[in-house]
Amino acid sequence: MERTVTVVPEDGLHARPATTFVEAAGNFDATITVEAVDGSRPPVAADSILGVTGLGVRRGDEVRLTAEGPEAEPALEALANVISTPAGESDVAGDTPA
Repeated sequence: MERTVTVVPEDGLHARPATTFVEAAGNFDATITVEAVDGSRPPVAADSILGVTGLGVRRGDEVRLTAEGPEAEPALEALANVISTPAGESDVAGDTPA
C-alpha cells in the first residue's frame, strides 16, 4: 500500500513531529518506509529517527509512505494523520481499537 501526503507541521519531519512519527510507526505490524516525493533521497525505515530526520523534509513537502504487512492500512492512516496535522494536535497514532 502507498500514500502520498503533504507535510503540515511547521518543523517538517524534524524534532517533535519526527519523534511522534517514528513512535507511531513502531506501533504497527507492518514494514513502513517514507521518502520525499522529489526523489532527493532513497526511502528510509519509518521507525528510524535518524533516517526520518535525515530526509530533510520541510513543511509543504510531499512524502510517499509505503507499508506492507497485516497492519499496513491502519499504519498508513495513522502516519498520514501525524504528517498532515499541525504539531501537537494529532491523536497518538496507533491507539485505535483493534
